[in-house]
Formats: sequence, C-alpha cells, structure tokens
Amino acid sequence: MDILVKVIPRSSKTEIIEQKENFLKIHLRAVPEKGKANRELINFLANHFKVAKSQIEILKGLTSKNKMIRLIKNQ
Repeated sequence: MDILVKVIPRSSKTEIIEQKENFLKIHLRAVPEKGKANRELINFLANHFKVAKSQIEILKGLTSKNKMIRLIKNQ
C-alpha cells in the first residue's frame, strides 16, 4: 500500500494531525538533518501500523516534506 505523507518537522510532539484514506499529515519532533526526521517517521509509522521498520520504505521525497511511503504488509 502506498501512502502520501506530509511531514512537519521540529514540532512539539510526534503525532498524526490529519488522516485520509491514502494521505497522512504528521508532526515530527525530529529536525530534518542527516536523516533524523526520516528515521523518526519510519519508527512512528511502524508503531502506528504495527509492522516492522523494514516493511516501510520511502519511495519519493527523502529530502522533501512531501513523501511517498510504501507499506509492505505480511500476507
């Protein structure tokens, strides 16, 4: 499943602030430096969807606030 994600780094806490079928808007505490925000996003999404971190991949937008995330669920 592919999900569009808009991240807002440097927030007071990490949380989903808007959720639609294939779109999430997420506040992240991490700063967007040296991949810290991307790592926090992957950890957060893994916990939210109850999957392993290895099942979440950033397809597009490694250095952007707008990202395309692929969630690979076990079958």
